[in-house]
Amino acid sequence: MLYTAYQWQQRLTAPARTTTALTARALEALPAPLAALPAARRVRAACRIVADARPTHVRPEWGIDSVDVDGRPAEVAVEPVLSTPFADVLHFTKPDVAGQPQVLVVGPISGHFATLLRPTVRTLLADHDVYVVDWHNARDVPVAAGRFGLDEYVDHVVQAIRHLGPDTHVLAVCQPAPLVLAAVALLAADGDPAQPRSVTLMAGPIDTRVNPNRVNETAGRHPLSRYERMLTTTVPAQYPGAGRRVYPGVAQLTAFMSLNPRRHLGAHVAMYRAMVAGDEATAATTRAFYDEYGAVMDVPAEFYLETLRRVFMEHDLPRGVFTWRGRTVDPSAIEHTALLTVEGAQDDMCSPGQTEAAHALCTGIPAEHRRHHLQQGVGHYGVFAGSRWETEIYPVLRAFIAEQEAAREVVPVG
Repeated sequence: MLYTAYQWQQRLTAPARTTTALTARALEALPAPLAALPAARRVRAACRIVADARPTHVRPEWGIDSVDVDGRPAEVAVEPVLSTPFADVLHFTKPDVAGQPQVLVVGPISGHFATLLRPTVRTLLADHDVYVVDWHNARDVPVAAGRFGLDEYVDHVVQAIRHLGPDTHVLAVCQPAPLVLAAVALLAADGDPAQPRSVTLMAGPIDTRVNPNRVNETAGRHPLSRYERMLTTTVPAQYPGAGRRVYPGVAQLTAFMSLNPRRHLGAHVAMYRAMVAGDEATAATTRAFYDEYGAVMDVPAEFYLETLRRVFMEHDLPRGVFTWRGRTVDPSAIEHTALLTVEGAQDDMCSPGQTEAAHALCTGIPAEHRRHHLQQGVGHYGVFAGSRWETEIYPVLRAFIAEQEAAREVVPVG
């Protein structure tokens, strides 16, 4: 039903989008004196906003061709080093640069492609050898590939860490924080030589009982069966994943937008005014964000429902009852992996304290190898993107990784 409603909505609004796009192009083609008229600029700006106001399932390009390393440009190429039906591990290679610390970035499966972390990756690349877990759109994964829930997510993280080896620093952004912590705990409990050098958890729901927000309260408001009935659906026949149950990306996008509709409305009003004023640079920045924000991917239904139940409703990890394939996960087993947690003081999706809660679970890590950073003046996305990320948060992360690199000879693993 959800897919049918979405497809009908796309068909019904297509004529309006096409008409407004053609109108905008026609106004842009007017001779300079006419195009500069206030009325023409207002209509053109409005048409461009309406024409672009739709979600897509098109995976954006990473668009990172080079970065500055020590004051000089370094070419960047992206290549997969590990692949499964559900994800690729991408290596952002810099052929002319060697010796940088190795960082594995693990992002959420929450309705957006991993390219939403482009600002994070671009900044990291200046000082690190970066790998990214790039999750696939569930509607493109054949049913024959099997289920994908929390166990399978942890499997993928463990596999990626083992593939990269013990000198890896793992960075979990948002939703995967408890799952990445679980993966590291399992490696530690087994004395696995691939235990990472450090793990950084950024704005992730380790314990949502701490300082609960509207997201947390909503999660517990209804029984899981209602979410399954109302928000999951079956992929239609025209897609490779036909028959797979999913939580559609458009549903998640709607949920995200509804958390702060005034902010999104204000951003579009500001973009309209910028276009009317001829400030294309400002308008382009906002447009690029919403183009990325509106590129959605479907989430496996079992992953969505298990995340709701085990992370947001029953709080398995902080209660000490989180299991992976029937095995209890104990974060206190981690002893040789340093821990950094990062939160945004104005985060309305993962409240301050929810990520910091990891320290109370990781009692095996010496205090000198644990850090917490609370960033003032940022919300959820500001933790990993934007000026505060680049100038205030990233230096903390870079210094933390450098510190663990310096200590690598005196902190044995295994």
